[in-house]
Amino acid sequence: MPRSPLMDLAFGFMPAQIIYVAAETGLADAFTGDEPRSSAELAKETGTDAPSLHRLLRGLTGLGVVEQRGPDLFALTAEGRRLRADAPDSIRSLIMLFCGPEVWRTWGDMAETLRTGEYAWKRATGRTPFEFFASDAELSATFNRAMAEHTRDVAPGVIAAHDFGRYATVADLGGGDGTLLAAILRAEPGLCGVLFDLPAGLTAAPGTLEDVADRTEIVPGDFFESVPEGADAYVLKSVIHDWHDEKAAAILRTCRAAMRPDARLLILEQVMPEMLRPESAGIVRNDLNMLVSTGGRERTEAEFRDLLDGAGFSVVSLAGPLPPSAYHVIEAKPAG
Repeated sequence: MPRSPLMDLAFGFMPAQIIYVAAETGLADAFTGDEPRSSAELAKETGTDAPSLHRLLRGLTGLGVVEQRGPDLFALTAEGRRLRADAPDSIRSLIMLFCGPEVWRTWGDMAETLRTGEYAWKRATGRTPFEFFASDAELSATFNRAMAEHTRDVAPGVIAAHDFGRYATVADLGGGDGTLLAAILRAEPGLCGVLFDLPAGLTAAPGTLEDVADRTEIVPGDFFESVPEGADAYVLKSVIHDWHDEKAAAILRTCRAAMRPDARLLILEQVMPEMLRPESAGIVRNDLNMLVSTGGRERTEAEFRDLLDGAGFSVVSLAGPLPPSAYHVIEAKPAG
């Protein structure tokens, strides 16, 4: 009987947890350079059981995260090094977040979300996502690092696609540790920036922005209440998709109230195709994650235009999809 692709998909949770456990235990950080190490040596470094770890290492070999150099000798692959906390292209925190116990429980409750239309995160944790992460410094740090890792990969495409040199001041709203704003300011030495987020999101910002601190203002606040006035461009990256239409429109109206008539709003999001193809799988998974985790959604171009129009904006341009994550830059201006 031929092997069923559907069966491979159904057991996809197994590789996810194999990689998560490697990230959670700091396994990649226990390797020294390219030198192979035994399961006993790695177990001592990670506080794990050596025979069990040996079996996990065999699983990681099958996933291309490590390679086997001997009966009990393993070395990290190039992809495996991305699990190191100190790797310049690390995705360890992204894996810790999206394969961690909270998201795991939330996706496990998807059937109830389909029955009720209510997102699962609060049922799984007792709090909204933002309340949950703000309540625990370690969890908040993991969330902030995960967002920074993702933004690091997206930033070059965004900067290449949009002329930030048009502006004197750019405000990054909900900008976390400032990874995107720092990249923009480094690309445009004449530009000044404002980083705006809840206090919990700004914890690591001074370090991220250290080399551009003389051109940056860090402002704590809540974009449902107000945002800083006077910027030439306002950036919302991966913000609007977190919220259902009513809340998303409230954020946009707050921005509209702070903007001059000649200012611009830049929404950085993926755009859901009207017609889906196999290569659309990533944005569909993101949309389902919003469904169960925040009650938000990924939107089509038409849905973005309707949302912006209702909040007092008109779309000027739409650029994208931008590699590597298929983001778009939606430029809008205050209407009328």
